Amino acid sequence: MERENKGLNIGVRSFVTAIVIIFILMLATYFLTFLIPGGEFARTVDENGNTVIDTAAGYRTVEGGLPLWKWLLSPILVLGAEGSGTLIAVIVFLLVIGGVFNALNVCGLMNYMLDKLVHRFGAVRWRLMAVLIFFFMAMGSLVGSFEEVVPLVPIVTSLALGLGWDAATGVAMSLLAAGCGFAAGVANPFTIGVAQTLAGLPMFSGVWLRLLSFVCIYLLLLSFIRLHAKRLPGNESFRVQASAHKADPRMDRGLLLFAVILGAGIALVLSSGFIPALRDYTMIIVAVMFLVAGVVSTLAAGMGGKRLGKAFVKGLAAIAPSILMILMAASIKYTMVEGKILDTLLHGAVSAADVMSKPVLILFIYAICLVMNFFIPSGSAKAFLLIPLIVPLARIFGISAQLCIVAFAFGDGFSNVFYPTNPALLISLGLADMGYGSWAKFSWKFQALNLLLTGGLLLLGLAVGYA
Repeated sequence: MERENKGLNIGVRSFVTAIVIIFILMLATYFLTFLIPGGEFARTVDENGNTVIDTAAGYRTVEGGLPLWKWLLSPILVLGAEGSGTLIAVIVFLLVIGGVFNALNVCGLMNYMLDKLVHRFGAVRWRLMAVLIFFFMAMGSLVGSFEEVVPLVPIVTSLALGLGWDAATGVAMSLLAAGCGFAAGVANPFTIGVAQTLAGLPMFSGVWLRLLSFVCIYLLLLSFIRLHAKRLPGNESFRVQASAHKADPRMDRGLLLFAVILGAGIALVLSSGFIPALRDYTMIIVAVMFLVAGVVSTLAAGMGGKRLGKAFVKGLAAIAPSILMILMAASIKYTMVEGKILDTLLHGAVSAADVMSKPVLILFIYAICLVMNFFIPSGSAKAFLLIPLIVPLARIFGISAQLCIVAFAFGDGFSNVFYPTNPALLISLGLADMGYGSWAKFSWKFQALNLLLTGGLLLLGLAVGYA
């Protein structure tokens, strides 16, 4: 099996589609600032130095609106807004991915690695699919990895193509699986950990319902991806050729170094589940280890330093346009915050809960988190915004804080791999050369089935008195 050595490029089709969709959303959000009155909740600083909503001080109306010039410049102004450090880290992370992958492709190490994997696992590819989905779900559920798996998405996608499947299968086995694990949140420090701390609950308590959710969601996701892959034309014609792969000692040496160094980075990310001090640096760890792995492995495979430098710079240039997508997506939340309508929408949603029964209310809390996740992709940032509101609301109506937090985790995680405002999804689709429209067409059925499943799990928790 031979593949052409090409540099990394964000697909033009996927880039244009994402830009158009995000611009329409930006425009719609700006129009909302004219239709929705301004308002804000009072904020306070908790004992850990985090800014949270002060429910005692309540909500008040304020003058809203956003000048046109500020909206036009919002993709730039967002870099100076609160929480911009994470946004800048994502951009740097993206550039490292672009440079390293281009070097791996130009060197030929990427193609060699994929040929070797297809040769080794082609005969057991369905077992490999099950293992990969479980691995990425575990990464998301146990240590809260999501953006950190982006460097692995194009590898898994290329592997899926080599195994007779398609790009959607590859993205689903990696990023979609990580997003599902992130939402199941068995021990996710960025959603469950933060939310339970804010609610005054022991961290990672009430684990049984989240474990049950993990198992049910894994079985649903595996069945969905497997059924899709079996229907593909390339699946029927796939055959493993014994002589397809020819060993190359230099490439094997480079591949070993790449696997060892990147594996060490993944091990550090996994250890963050037991070492809290590492949790704020997982993206940095993956970026640094991926950079080191790429440089060391390509040099060991015989690529000269000058050629490596040129390939790296070309990779930066090829992936740079996606930075515009990220800044435009981030500007949507910026517009809502600066226009003073985000708190107004949240206040209206909370006020609507007064006339709801318990089953309807827990599903409504789920829906609130789903809607807020469109504008605020960060799980921890959303926890500081929502938990001080929805947990006391749930307790007033006799719903446990534990169940409320599961609803929050569900609402935060699954839609990360569906909403076009999530940077990791945009990057991954670009790296897989897959348009957002194609991805939405593929994944909406899973999202609908999963919505029914997770809604049922919340109602089960309510019925058995989960606390």
